[in-house]
Amino acid sequence: MTPIRVSIAASIASLLLLLVVLELIRGRRLKEKYALLWLVTGIVLLVLSAWRDGLNTIAGWLGVATYPPAILFAVATLFVIVVLLYYSTVLSRLADQNTILAQRVALLEQRLSARSGGGPGEVDGGPPPAVSETR
Repeated sequence: MTPIRVSIAASIASLLLLLVVLELIRGRRLKEKYALLWLVTGIVLLVLSAWRDGLNTIAGWLGVATYPPAILFAVATLFVIVVLLYYSTVLSRLADQNTILAQRVALLEQRLSARSGGGPGEVDGGPPPAVSETR
């Protein structure tokens, strides 16, 4: 595949990425603050795909002047790694918050059962609340 075809394919892929992210935001399946990295990724890739002189210049700086479209894939890989790292930190923070929340709920249930005179796991003398797991 010639470099111009790679640039055209990368431009189309970048546009598709931007459209998918915008649709996910519009459908409220992706929050804006989390979509920001994906939007930046799509815009940077689109600019590098469409601006061949800039891509050639960057490729020369990095020593891959023989095949400049390789920079597109390197940049895409870098952005994906950054996005994955960011979401890993978000998931870690949410897991910590979930643990704290579960501990607080357990303490509240214990206080309520102690006040009502019920046994462990009983709130106001009734059965323990159902816990549902979602994956």
